[in-house]
Amino acid sequence: MASHVDWRLRGAGVDLCNCDYGCPCQFNALPSHGKCEAAVGFHIVEGHFGEVVLDDLHVACTFAWPGPIHEGQGQCQAFIDERASEAQRQALLTILSGQEQEPTAFFAIFASTLATMHEPQFLPVEVLTDRAGLTASIRVPGAIDGRAEPIRNPMDGSVHRVKVVLPEGFEFTETDCASASFRTQGAIALDYAGRNAMLYDLHMGPNGIIRA
Repeated sequence: MASHVDWRLRGAGVDLCNCDYGCPCQFNALPSHGKCEAAVGFHIVEGHFGEVVLDDLHVACTFAWPGPIHEGQGQCQAFIDERASEAQRQALLTILSGQEQEPTAFFAIFASTLATMHEPQFLPVEVLTDRAGLTASIRVPGAIDGRAEPIRNPMDGSVHRVKVVLPEGFEFTETDCASASFRTQGAIALDYAGRNAMLYDLHMGPNGIIRA
C-alpha cells in the first residue's frame, strides 16, 4: 500500500445529478439518460491535510461525462471556498485530484475518469444540508444555484422518504434521496429540475471511507 499524506474530511455532502430518483449508478446500472452530469458539494465540519486545518470550509464541483462515468472522458470544475488560505486551497485541490488516496477510493476513482480539469475558482461557496428535512443547497454566485427538496407523493403531496444503503459503498454507506433542481454556469453549464439528489455524511481519508 502506498504511503499518503495523513488527511481526513468529515462533514455533510450533497450530490445533484441528471439521473432519475435513486440514480442507477448506485445499482451498477447505466445512467437514466445516457450521460452523467452533476453538481456536488460538501461542508467540511472537521478536516485536515497533514498539518493544514480544513475545518468549516465549503467545496463544490460541477461534472459532465458524455456517457457512463466508468467510460471516462469527463470534465470537472472545482469551486473552493474563498476564505481558504493558499495552503488550504492547495490541500483541497490535491485531495480532489485523488493524488493522495488509494486508487480504489472515491476521489482517486473519479479523478481517473476525467479527461479535462478546468481551472478551479475561488469564490463564496455555501453548502447547506438538512437530512431530517430532506433539503440541501449548493450556492456559488454566478456559477452554481442548486437545491434539494423532498420527493413528493404525486397523489397527496406528502413527503416520500427513501434511503439507499450501500454497506460497501465507496462514497457513502447510506444516503437520503431527494429531488434536485440545479443550474450551473462557467466551464460546465447545466440546467435540470426534478432529478436525483442524495444527502449523506462525508467521512473520507487516504484509504477511502472511514467507517469507524
